[in-house]
Amino acid sequence: MAQDDPAEQLARVSVCLLDAGPLIAALDRADPGHARVTRAFASFRGILLTSGAVVTEAMHFLKDERDGPSRLVDFLELTNTRIGDSFTRERLGKSAALMRKYADLPMDFADATLVLMAEEAEVGEIFTLDQRGFRTYRYGRNKRFKLVLDGFR
Repeated sequence: MAQDDPAEQLARVSVCLLDAGPLIAALDRADPGHARVTRAFASFRGILLTSGAVVTEAMHFLKDERDGPSRLVDFLELTNTRIGDSFTRERLGKSAALMRKYADLPMDFADATLVLMAEEAEVGEIFTLDQRGFRTYRYGRNKRFKLVLDGFR
């Protein structure tokens, strides 16, 4: 494989944030991003981090899929995804402040919790389909996110 092969690059990532879009796409075969996301997940060997808000959003969008919520739980267990608490008073306040800061996009609550997780865990790699948002959002001291799905078409 070529050194700049996206699957090879992703295999070297040790920790990666996980947004709702790829979760939904992985579990919904009719989703336009399904093949791309499943190829990327197959290459990833590290730890996935997400938030309770992301899981809530994915549960909502998968509720009408056959066994969607159960399959989501199975996926999270199978991948040993770490789920951070989004609902402490401190995190709620920080999320609201981020949503206010990025109101022109707008930023939703789940995205705000991922930006907070990036800051807390010092992780900038993210599985997301939200290119507009995560190309704009910054974490830490103006650090850019690395959208790991960019190499998968």
